[in-house]
Amino acid sequence: MHDDVQLTIGRAARVLAERVRPAVHATSVPLTVEWCELPGEPVPPVEGLALDYGPYAVGTPWGAPWGTTWFRLSGTVPSQWAGSRVEALVDLGFDAELPGFQCEGLVYRRDGVPLKGVNPRSQWVLVSEAAQAGQHVELFVEAASNPLLLDPHHPFAPTREGDLTTASGTKLYRSRRMDLALFDREVWELALDLEVLLELQAELPQGPRRMQVLQALDDALDRLDLQGISGTAGECRQALARVLAKPASTTVHRISAIGHAHIDSAWLWPVRETVRKVARTTSSMVALIEETDDFLYGMSSAQQYAWLKEHRPEVYERVTKAVASGRFVPLGGMWVESDTVMPSGESLVRQFLYGQRFFEQELGVRCRGVWLPDSFGYSPALPQLVRRAGFDWFFTQKISWNQVNRFPHHTFLWEGIDGSRVLTHFPPMDTYNSQLSGMELAKASRQFAESRVATGSVAPVGWGDGGGGTTREMTGKASRLAALEGSPTVQWEHPDDFFERAHGELELRDPPVWVGELYLELHRATLTSQHRTKQGNRRTEHLLVEAELWAATAAVRAGVEYPHDELDSLWKQVLLQQFHDILPGTSIAWVHREAVAQYERVTREAEALVARALAALVGEGDREVEANPAPFVRHGIPAGGGRVVADPEARAGRAAEPRPCAVAAVRLHHEGGGYVLDNGVVRVAISAQGLVTSAVDLATGRESVAPGREANLLQLHQDFPNRWDAWDVDSFYRNRVTDLRDVSRLDARIEAGGAHVVVERAITPHSTVRQVISLAAGARVLQVEQVTDWHETEKLLKVAFPLDVRAQHTVAETQFGHYQRVTHRNTSWEAARFETSMHRFLLVQEPGFGVALVNDSTYGFDVAREPGDEGIVTCVRLSLLRAPRFPDPETDQGLHVHRYGLVVGADVASATAEGALLNVPARHSSGDHGFEPLVSVHGEGLVLSSVKESADRSGDLVVRLYECLGGRTSGTVHLAFPGERVVLTNLIEEPLNEAALEVAHGVVEVRLGAFEVVTMRVTRR
Repeated sequence: MHDDVQLTIGRAARVLAERVRPAVHATSVPLTVEWCELPGEPVPPVEGLALDYGPYAVGTPWGAPWGTTWFRLSGTVPSQWAGSRVEALVDLGFDAELPGFQCEGLVYRRDGVPLKGVNPRSQWVLVSEAAQAGQHVELFVEAASNPLLLDPHHPFAPTREGDLTTASGTKLYRSRRMDLALFDREVWELALDLEVLLELQAELPQGPRRMQVLQALDDALDRLDLQGISGTAGECRQALARVLAKPASTTVHRISAIGHAHIDSAWLWPVRETVRKVARTTSSMVALIEETDDFLYGMSSAQQYAWLKEHRPEVYERVTKAVASGRFVPLGGMWVESDTVMPSGESLVRQFLYGQRFFEQELGVRCRGVWLPDSFGYSPALPQLVRRAGFDWFFTQKISWNQVNRFPHHTFLWEGIDGSRVLTHFPPMDTYNSQLSGMELAKASRQFAESRVATGSVAPVGWGDGGGGTTREMTGKASRLAALEGSPTVQWEHPDDFFERAHGELELRDPPVWVGELYLELHRATLTSQHRTKQGNRRTEHLLVEAELWAATAAVRAGVEYPHDELDSLWKQVLLQQFHDILPGTSIAWVHREAVAQYERVTREAEALVARALAALVGEGDREVEANPAPFVRHGIPAGGGRVVADPEARAGRAAEPRPCAVAAVRLHHEGGGYVLDNGVVRVAISAQGLVTSAVDLATGRESVAPGREANLLQLHQDFPNRWDAWDVDSFYRNRVTDLRDVSRLDARIEAGGAHVVVERAITPHSTVRQVISLAAGARVLQVEQVTDWHETEKLLKVAFPLDVRAQHTVAETQFGHYQRVTHRNTSWEAARFETSMHRFLLVQEPGFGVALVNDSTYGFDVAREPGDEGIVTCVRLSLLRAPRFPDPETDQGLHVHRYGLVVGADVASATAEGALLNVPARHSSGDHGFEPLVSVHGEGLVLSSVKESADRSGDLVVRLYECLGGRTSGTVHLAFPGERVVLTNLIEEPLNEAALEVAHGVVEVRLGAFEVVTMRVTRR
């Protein structure tokens, strides 16, 4: 026979697109349309329904950027449609290829009942399954004119439309259709038959099955009258029935599908718009659940459910009923789908605590797995936290985006820094927005790395990022793919059931194990973009832990009521802003403007809680009391304690009692046009260019700065990645660099407690920087406070420290511990890690000596092994500021303050302590007396992480500590209050068992493994 394959494919594709699909709603009548454009922000639906509507002609432009327009649609069902399924079709001016990134709407009845969202891939709304002749129809559409910012034809183009304050007033959309239409189910089913078979044959090898499918398509199309689609659709489907009925082999790959929308809590839209996106998508998904028998829809993020409850209770009521039926599945057990690289350990604990408590209290559901499909890499500390929060499994797909290396596993055990392992799955179809296409299914089967020992994978099905979710076409395809020869099988399945089966399959074998971080070889610049957002996160997450400490201490010592409501509200705001497109700095200007404002509000309110608690603890008086909220001794004051450091007479001019930490004064003198700072512990030389040329540990004589090199050297790079401006820094950025050596001002002074050198320089004609370099009495830390007035475009600012340390590894702080990475680039895996993450410290060391960098708001760094005059130089550079233009064209413009420090002669213990002390400053207040810590820990490597009242408001105290050095240790926890019972709990404060720990005179003995996190619950007498 002649080869007519392409002829058949072309024929079927054209008939499907140009004849069959349009015939699904071939018969229609226009609705009468009225409208009302809101002048400002959205209004509640009850107000929208009552607006004053005026006439509207379909095709009239509508909707300025970020505007809201309410449409009222009315009409009458024609008598000849009686008994038929009638739908309203609403095309607001959609681009079919970009659901979730443009205009969309939510359809209401007159009584305020939400029916369904409308978007480019789901433009229909059910009017009646069996309409009555003359039936009156009245629908209201709350339409959002969100601008298209990620234009596929010109991606990453700078735009001012990303903020309400700079957006144009141009109407963006022109409606195309607002009709009543007959839904022809037989034609719709035919469209799906043709689509599934066309996609199937495209993935089949040359052979009998493919040829049979192609012949069936030709035979079917021969029976189809292209001018009478509806009348011949049934006969056409009969010709396809035989090839569609052939069952799949019992050994094919098994797809566990779950409806999904992955609604970003903010990104190319503000938080207020996400609230509405959630309402639109969940309304559609509930409607789809009601129309199907087996479809399951999964949604993560307790915050999004909470938004529904607060802002759209009419939608929330439908969602809760669907959850109760088991068809709407809460996923993930977190407050939001957060970034997991930058938040502190306590922040990730709160993500789980607030997320799980909401799901259990509001919906009666306990999530068994963590669902994070789109975060930009995953911390090596996460497996322990996942397990200690009570979860059994972890899901993502983002690592499939790697630029260089293909990850070797899809179903495996992920091992964290403490040795904890969690069952992990990556869907081999490499998407969280599956359409159940033939290409996706074939890819999943072909790529699945564990086919020897496991049988299937997960497919999150639906339009995502901007919402939309699963369509009825996807559920129709799933029914055809349940058991179709030549295709993997597809079934709707709860992820818990998939993971339970996968666990059973893997435990019979030696399962693959991945140890350490899940590093994403992409989006590395998310560690630096939008510095103010990152700084706000760092400060507030520390501040809230401090507020809890003082509030708990005041509750026990002074009987002050613990501010549960205030702290819960503030934590939830900070947790929301750890969402994986907010904290990483990849959202529009509107989002980051609001985030910074919210951080300021959280700071004000948390500071007020701190002040209230400390006032109760120190009493009334005018003596200066210093309180230490850091987990390490400062100025002789223990962690969590307070001490009088000055009385009124001293303030009046008398000699104050010396602080316990007072040491010899710092000496400062000129040398070679620069300055030398010497405090008896370290000696630092600063050149005439304001650069650090020497930093010596005086006890050992070891030099920190490589010979002939200069540290604290600011370097400016051109930074224009190939794609994803705010997200990416590509390796070629290193090829062009400017060292900032010219000085406009250099002077020095000695003040009480230390010496300071002030350096000012121009970065470019547009930007300047001012550094105050300080060395305190008795300190090992050379601290830099830097104020940058930044007005650059597509530039990256780093600060370099070429260190005279032959380090094989860097040691970077992560949640509840640290993580080592090699400094060489022997393989493509190491070479791809050219920008990596840290929290408060980074340490490089060789046997007997180490140097650390500590910081207050920096997360990204790079390290290089460079040749030096006397051997290998380890050059470490902190990433300070960027200036991408998409999606926020004003990213990081303006004033910024960074604080960082060089710790001379450091090890893990001192780096951990100095990092914490830099980030958690001392508190000074006026009062009558000091106070002792409520809880203290003693033992090598033990760090007290938090002290708070329990979330259930029982009055119990929750105490968390961890091991920071990476080894086994033992020690004691001292309770300076009567404790009736102490039990170990998980991270969400539930007892691990009924056995109480032994308490002897307020002391609890503990034994911890490497990086182990221990949480105790103390019932007070």
